[in-house]
Order: sequence, then C-alpha cells, then structure tokens
Amino acid sequence: MKIYLWSLLLLLALSGCKHLATVSLDDQLVSALDDLSPTGSKSYFIFPASNDYAAIPNQDPHNPITAEKVALGKLLYFETGFGQDAKHPQSYESYSCASCHIPSKGFTPGRLQGVADGGIGYGEDGEGRVMWNVYKEDEIDIQGLRALSMLNLAYVTNTFWSGQFGADDKNVGTEAYWDNNEAFKVNYLGYSGQESQHIVGISLHRMAVNEKLLDEYGYRAYFDAAFPDVPVEKRYTKETAAFALAAYLRTLFANKAPFQLWLKGNSNAMTDNQKSGAVIFLTKAGCTGCHKSPSFNSMEFHRLGTKDMYTHADAVATSASDEKNLGRGGFTGQPEDMRAFKVPQLYNVSDYATYFHGSSKTTLRDVVNFKLRAKSENRYVFNKDLSEKFKPVSLTEVQKSQLIDFLKNALRDPDLQRYVPESLPSGNCFPNNDPFSRIDLGCD
Repeated sequence: MKIYLWSLLLLLALSGCKHLATVSLDDQLVSALDDLSPTGSKSYFIFPASNDYAAIPNQDPHNPITAEKVALGKLLYFETGFGQDAKHPQSYESYSCASCHIPSKGFTPGRLQGVADGGIGYGEDGEGRVMWNVYKEDEIDIQGLRALSMLNLAYVTNTFWSGQFGADDKNVGTEAYWDNNEAFKVNYLGYSGQESQHIVGISLHRMAVNEKLLDEYGYRAYFDAAFPDVPVEKRYTKETAAFALAAYLRTLFANKAPFQLWLKGNSNAMTDNQKSGAVIFLTKAGCTGCHKSPSFNSMEFHRLGTKDMYTHADAVATSASDEKNLGRGGFTGQPEDMRAFKVPQLYNVSDYATYFHGSSKTTLRDVVNFKLRAKSENRYVFNKDLSEKFKPVSLTEVQKSQLIDFLKNALRDPDLQRYVPESLPSGNCFPNNDPFSRIDLGCD
C-alpha cells in the first residue's frame, strides 16, 4: 500500500512538473501580474491614454485636468522665455523646466546634475551643459540630487526624493514638520504634490509670469483659456502656472512601451527574452517588493545606501552636509526616515545618463548588480540599517541579462517626442537658449 501511494505521489509530481514546463511565458507573466495587482488583474498596469483626462489617476481636486491647462503647461514647460529672473543678465531667458528634464533622456538630465540658470551648452542630449563662467558656485541653479523623471507622474502623490511636497497621501499627519523649512510651508495650501512643488519651483528656478511673458509672447490668451473661472486679478500668477504645469505633466505616460502594448493584447510586442526578464522581475528578483505601481514606482521610502552626489568629482554646489542627502529624513527629521529615498518609476530608464539620488551609477547593469548584491556603498549607512526589503538575490548571468533586457527595452517608450511642442510663442530656442546651446540645438 505504501509503495502504491509513493508511486502515485511521484506520478502526480512528475505530472505537475510537466505541466509547469508547458506553461507559456505569457501565462506565467499574466499570473505574476495578477498576483501583484491589487485588483487581481493585469489590466491594473495599463496606462490611460494621455488625452483621456477622466481616467488619469491622483488628480488634485483643486486642479482637474483640461485640454486648455495641458496646452498651456506644455508650452510653459519648454518656454525659455519663462526664465525671467536669472541671476545674471547673460542667462536671461536661457533655461526652462526641460533644461533639467530632457524628453530624450526619459525626462531626466543628460548628465549627473541638471543645470538651469547658470548653465551653458547642451551637447547631443544635455550631457554638454556646464556651469557658465560668469556664475559662482553659490549662484548657479543646480540641485544636490539627480532630477527625477517626469514620466508617469500620475502615480506620484508626494513629490521630490523625500516626498516633501503635497498635503495629501504620505504627508497626512506630517503638519508638525511644515514649518521646519520655508519650502515645506506650501503644503498649508492643501494642494497635491505636483501643484505644491511647482508653486515653489517657479520661484526657486528663477522663472516668472510677467508682462513680457503674457503680452509680448502672447501667453495671456493661454491663461485666459485655461483658467476662465479664476478672477482676472488672480489668473496670471505662479499658482495658475503651476496648475498648468501639473496638468501637463500628469499626461506624460510611456504608453507606447512594448510592455504596455503587450498588456493591451499584442503578445508579440515583447520578445521571449524580455518576457522571461519580466517574470524574473515580478518573481525571483524581488523587485516588486518596492516597485509595484503601474509605473513600477511606489510611494514608499527605502534606505539602500547609495552614494550621495557630493562624492562625484564633477558635482557642484553640494557637500556632505547637504540636507538633501538625508532623503525623507530631511523632511520629517525622524531617525527611521534618515537617508531613505522614494521609490522611482522604471519606464525609459535605459535613456538615463545616471541612476539613484546621487547619480552613483551610470549603467543599468551596475544598477542591477548593486540591487542584487544589496550592500551599502554610503559611508553613513550601515548594512544593518538597510531597508528590510533590500536583501541579496542570486541570479544567473542569463537571468540577469533577461532582467536587463526587460528594463532596457520592454519598458522603453520610443516616442517621447510627441510630448514636445514644435515651437514656442516666444520663438526662443528650447530647452536651452544660451549661445552655446543654440549652436548645439541648431537654432542659429
């Protein structure tokens, strides 16, 4: 009897193995996505169409998306004529939001740090931008952290690496911290992250809504169309400009990426190698412990121990004492938040010049190797203090290559140029308008 039972169990086991071996990559992928999805369906991961405004999630109820706001925001984002408050006259109207968030680089800088006011040059994709010699290091508009991607921002509620902007979601209950920094006080307005950050950012990045922008460059009509219900005395302000920028940015989806096409039913949109990489991403590699939203970001903060920007020989205007190095802890001041950073999205990462908050890696393979190794490289972060979700993982070289193929190619939208205007009302060169950039960009 025992022999019969063992024989039966063996047959069942072999039958199960045979069944597993015949499960297609597509079925494995669907199963893994269904397991991860909070709705139980892979359709959760499908991006809405960029012009399906009603379907775009996480809109600020104070700022519903309209076509007119998007049209204004799209122009303002690239408008070098918006750069009205440059520190030195040589840099007047020479920079834009897109100086640091370049579409061809996945809406990130083309170099380790983005440079707005005080930068000169462009190169091929922003890599040639350097500090203008008329500026001192303490005058240049440059950040101590790598600029985050603007793609798929509809899945981001609280913005910046620390999540410090926005009165909602993760910042509910953080009111005690809002007086700790002048920038944090914008949260008292009660807006979401995008609206809050841009209200601060317009002034921080030395931009202004003034008579020249409105009347000489013709933006008054765009503001009138976008905000007809706002009283005239409040219609042409950095707050309405911030609302327009937020509306535009929430429409930036990488919805032409092969993985998105596969999700919508095109089984041939990804190669088998990429499908294998996707299964590894969703299962063995453990990536979705943190990267789990439709854009594979999350509103979580984790301590990974990556190096800070100041450790770069070419980094400027930052140091070991830069509060931005503290991540979420720089906002809350809480020990458990120190040097923990927000989980970024993963689409078009193959376009990036650098990775992590301090631009500490320059290739996807380096990123993957670091994640699999799960050891701190930051002198201030001990291995014992790393995020509990950051654990070593063993993959074969084949599996690693498949994972990288998925990240590099299946998650890459090849046509982000569709989000760029053909020209600006000012007629200026963009995303930069300094003398060297105009040559690099072919504007002269």
